[in-house]
Amino acid sequence: MKVRQVVFIAALMTAVVSVSPCAAQSALTLPELVDAKTDDTSGQPAPVAPTPRHTGVKAMFKGLLEDFQHLPSKENVYWAAGGGAAALAVHPLDEKVSEQVTGNPTADNFFKPGRIIGSFPVVFGTSATIYAYGRIKDQPKVSHLGMDLLRAIGVSTTMVQTLKYTTRRMRPDGSTQNSFPSGHSADTFAVATAMQRHLGWKYAAPAYMFASYVAASRLPSNRHWLSDVVFGATVGVIAGRTVGSHERLHPFIPISPVSVPGGMALVYMREW
Repeated sequence: MKVRQVVFIAALMTAVVSVSPCAAQSALTLPELVDAKTDDTSGQPAPVAPTPRHTGVKAMFKGLLEDFQHLPSKENVYWAAGGGAAALAVHPLDEKVSEQVTGNPTADNFFKPGRIIGSFPVVFGTSATIYAYGRIKDQPKVSHLGMDLLRAIGVSTTMVQTLKYTTRRMRPDGSTQNSFPSGHSADTFAVATAMQRHLGWKYAAPAYMFASYVAASRLPSNRHWLSDVVFGATVGVIAGRTVGSHERLHPFIPISPVSVPGGMALVYMREW
């Protein structure tokens, strides 16, 4: 498998979990985040999350507890079923993909940064920095974003570790039995999904592209099977959507899985 084929897998993963109506934009700086209130595609207010009265550590852990309480839901069951079906669909390709990308120097060099920037310390540290910046500068919208990113990572990591030590799947390199699902994929997709609720698709689209790149980077390093990264992305989406989903006044993202005769479909809803 050539590098362009692995890139195609990353792009395909992005298309499955996101229906972006806009092209990728430049990265958002923290000062700009306070003013990120509109969706460029319609000129209408983006579905931003309501800023809570408190974003302290106590509020964060209280919110995290509520997130776990709301994790069991019909919508999350649909997402898990869809992600599970996608993982099963690509499962027959696991060994073939692993054999073709492992040891490929071009693919290895291209995706090498993804292993580092998508690691838990980097993703968690970046989210914690956003949270700390908002608290120090007394910018509630920024600290709320950082708080939700940390909560999404918390939910994602808990789900990933539970699945890893329940399924006990051997990694492609034979090192350990905690391959399924990919933590890199889950954490970065959780962050991208949480960002969409706060900033809309303008900034979530490049975040999903980044998450797909990180997920694809786990293949040339021989640390995960293709089905691991596909379901890892699903876990991340579930975690990101669950965070704050119980705040009824402001809906999360206008994409929802629904059951249809003979299967399931993703429905995109938009207010006019």
